[in-house]
Amino acid sequence: MTGAELIVNTAAGLQVDICFANPGTTEMPIVEAFDKSKRIRSVLGLFEGVCTGAADGYGRMADKPAMVLLHLGPGLANGLANLHNAKRANTPLVNIIGQHASWHLPADPLLAMDIEALAATVSAWQRTNRDLDRLSRDTADAVSAALQGKVATLIVPHDHQLAPVQVPVVGKSSHEDDHLDQGSVESAVRMLHKSGPRTAVILGGRAARRRGLTAMAKVSAATGCSLFIETFPARVERGAGLPLLERIPYFPDQAVSALSQYECVIFAGAREPVAFFGYPGQSSYFLSEQQVRVHIKASPRNMENALQGLADSFNGGSKNSAAGGQCASVQRPQLPRGGLTPLKVAAVLAALQPEGAIIVEEAITSAGDYFQLSKTAPAHTYLALTGGAIGQGIPCALGASLACPDRPVINLQADGSAMYTLQALWSQARQGANVKTLICCNRSYAILRLELARAGKQFPGEHAESLTNLSNPALDWVELSRGFGVPAARVDTAEELARELARALAAPGPYLIEMLL
Repeated sequence: MTGAELIVNTAAGLQVDICFANPGTTEMPIVEAFDKSKRIRSVLGLFEGVCTGAADGYGRMADKPAMVLLHLGPGLANGLANLHNAKRANTPLVNIIGQHASWHLPADPLLAMDIEALAATVSAWQRTNRDLDRLSRDTADAVSAALQGKVATLIVPHDHQLAPVQVPVVGKSSHEDDHLDQGSVESAVRMLHKSGPRTAVILGGRAARRRGLTAMAKVSAATGCSLFIETFPARVERGAGLPLLERIPYFPDQAVSALSQYECVIFAGAREPVAFFGYPGQSSYFLSEQQVRVHIKASPRNMENALQGLADSFNGGSKNSAAGGQCASVQRPQLPRGGLTPLKVAAVLAALQPEGAIIVEEAITSAGDYFQLSKTAPAHTYLALTGGAIGQGIPCALGASLACPDRPVINLQADGSAMYTLQALWSQARQGANVKTLICCNRSYAILRLELARAGKQFPGEHAESLTNLSNPALDWVELSRGFGVPAARVDTAEELARELARALAAPGPYLIEMLL
C-alpha cells in the first residue's frame, strides 16, 4: 500500500465519502488511490473555489466532512475565499494539499509557496506530514478536527504519497469534543426567569436545527423571550411547524435599534453580532456595555441537548407571549404580476418552493424581502453567505444537492457574485445535480452602489459608475449557462418566472433562470 492509498483508506474508513478535487502533478498518487479504493466519490471542479464552496455546502447539509484535493499553494490560494466562508460557518471540511517532494523543495521550484502560512488563514487545524508512520494518524486527526466543525488541512509531500507503507490504517478518529457546560445553561435559566420578555436569544450553528428550535419555541412561550437568528446563518430550518425567528438586520443602525430594547442577550451557538464593516462614528458592536450577555457553552454536537435542557427547566411554559413561541403554519404569498422586481422575485419563490427545499441564498441586495416572505412557507432549509466572501452560492448549492440528492435545491443568486464561480454550473451538469439557479440580473454590483449612497454619494462619478456597472457588455446568462451544459431561460415578468420555476421544479437535474430586474 502506498501513502496515498493509506490516506484514502483512512478517510473512507471514517465515513468521508466524497472529494471535490482540482488536482495537479503532486496529487496524482491520490487520484490513483481513488481508483483503487472506489470508496470515495470524486467530483471535479474547474476552479478551486468551486471545490471549496461545494465542500462547504456538502458539509453544512451532511453534518460530516467532504474532502477537498488541491494542488500546492496556488491551488489552495484559489480556494481560500470559500474556505473562509466554511470557517465562519463552522463547516466540517478536510483539505488535502499536495506538496513538492521533500527532496525537491530545496531547489525552490517555480510553484513552491508557503502552504502552511496560507492554510493558517482558514484552518482551525493543520499539519504537514513529516513521518510516513504517522500518515494514517495525521489523516484521522484531520477528520476528527473537521467533525468538530472545523476546516482541517493536511499537507502531504509527493514522495510520501508514493512511498510504500507498512503501518495499519487507523480505524477511528481521536477524541471528539462533546462538552456541555451545565453552569452556562443554569445561568441562562436564571436570566430568563429574571428578565423574560426583556431577553433576546440569538441562535446559530446547531441551535438553528429543528430540535433546538422546537425547544426554544417552548422557552419563548414560557418566558416571553424573543428569538433571533444570526444575520447570515450557516444553516437554519424554517417554515411550517417551526418558530418564527427575527433576523438581526445587516445595517448597524437597524441592528442596534432591534436589539437595544433588551436587558439581556443569550447566545446559543452564535457569536456576538458586530457590524460587517466599520462606519465612522458608529460602534463595531450592536450591544451596549450595559446589556447582560450569557453564552451557552456546548460543543456543536451538544448544543441541541443544551437547549432541550433549557426547555425542560420551564416545563413547556404557558405564557404564549406574542414576542415569541409562535410556530408557523403554511401561508404562501399570492403570486404577483407584471415586471420583475426583487420583491416580486421573493414572492414567486416563497409561493412556489416545495416542502423540503434547500434554499442557498447569495442574492445580496435582491434578497431583502425573501426571508420575511418565506417564513410561513412549507418547511425548508436556508443557507446563507456566512463569511461574506462572494462566489459561494453556485458551488454551495452543488455540494448541498450532492449531500441531499432527494431534496430540491434552489439557489437565489446575484449576477455579480455568480461570475466568481460560474464554473460550478459545469459540475452541476456533469453530476446531474438537482439545482435550480435563479439569477437576479440587475447588471451591477448593487451592494456597492448602496454603500456609496450610504456614504453620501447618491450620484457616483464616471469611475465609480464603471466599477459598479456590469453592462457594456451585458452578461448573457442563458448563453453562459448553456455553454456549461445547464439548460436555461430568460424572464422579465412575474408570470414568466412562475411558469419557468414551476416547470424547472417538476424536472430533474440543473436549470438556470435569468431574471431581468
